[in-house]
Amino acid sequence: MITPSVAGHAATLGGDELPAYVYDLTALATHARTVREALPPAVELYYAAKANPAPHVLTALAPYVTGYEVASGGELEHVRDAVPGHPLAFGGPGKTETELRRALKLGVARFHVESEHELRLLAELAGAAGRTAEVLLRVNLPVDGGELGGAALAMGGGPSPFGLNPGQLERCLGHFTADSPLRLRGIHAHLASGLDAPAQVAVAGRIAAWARELSDRHGLALTEVNVGGGMAVDYTRPDARFDWAAYGEGLADVAHRNPGRTLRIEPGRALTVYCGWYVTEVLDLKHSGGEAFAVLRGGTHHLRTPVTKQHDQPFVVLPDDTWDRPWPRPAVTREPVTLVGQLCTPKDVLARRVPVDALRVGDRIAFALAGAYAWNISHHDFLMHPRPGFHYLGG
Repeated sequence: MITPSVAGHAATLGGDELPAYVYDLTALATHARTVREALPPAVELYYAAKANPAPHVLTALAPYVTGYEVASGGELEHVRDAVPGHPLAFGGPGKTETELRRALKLGVARFHVESEHELRLLAELAGAAGRTAEVLLRVNLPVDGGELGGAALAMGGGPSPFGLNPGQLERCLGHFTADSPLRLRGIHAHLASGLDAPAQVAVAGRIAAWARELSDRHGLALTEVNVGGGMAVDYTRPDARFDWAAYGEGLADVAHRNPGRTLRIEPGRALTVYCGWYVTEVLDLKHSGGEAFAVLRGGTHHLRTPVTKQHDQPFVVLPDDTWDRPWPRPAVTREPVTLVGQLCTPKDVLARRVPVDALRVGDRIAFALAGAYAWNISHHDFLMHPRPGFHYLGG
């Protein structure tokens, strides 16, 4: 499960160099290449930078992606500086005037517009700047109960702060006049996260069919359909991966049924999650109420994912045989252990009652699937513990 380069590097880190995020950029590039090769050539692949915006990660992905999706002015500036010259799509709700002005000035390739108010504001700012805004309208399509049944997180298909209901979207079409600074290029829909390949293909087909019907009915000649991301990542099976080959075959069929339109996808987590490891060490081992607890350096203020998703973060034990104390080394053998951090809260739990063969104070723990929505969503400054190190291998 853990790559040899990460395991080898983890063994070289001293106690005060932990916790540390260790990223295998060679493994990331291999995975990204596999994804790109599984997709039809005509399908555009944008990386959702919110998953992990580290410059090293963005750069490693650059040969394999068409562009990057950003969701704030901060991400816009950051990604533009990290991978200059690559197309950017600006999405997300609640865009400010300042962000939209800057995006127009930087020549953002596509604006994913979430409401009629946002569309009016963009038109006003683009007109004042003498620029043209290339727009995809984000739609919140109603779906049958079973279509998103396997979703880990639903962003559409029902009441939602994201996107426009179909009727609202059709009302927006009147803003795209011949003298408007807006150009309608297509439709964007990101309805759910955590769907497997067959479900993703079905949702993509539904979005594309809806966009085709809208385009034909209004004579719009829409040329782009963005079906979003949300490819499933299974934290209970860290070695299992989304079936990109099946997804690519399904998208080829969707593209065949929608000639003349570019399909675009925006994965984030499913591209980078496997390349990152959060490496730390066991500071203490004790029993309470008949249960074993391992207290680790760091905690959920560095790796918030298991709290936000309410799961056990998968891990491997990296034994360290160094022990020079004059008292017996605390250890557990063949029993469940709860792994916690250093925070003064019972919520600081990274994995709960997970069986281990052996675990000792001083052993290293390497948490897998830490390459996305990990450090960048965590509450870093709580209790003011030291920040982790960041190590990028290969690339």
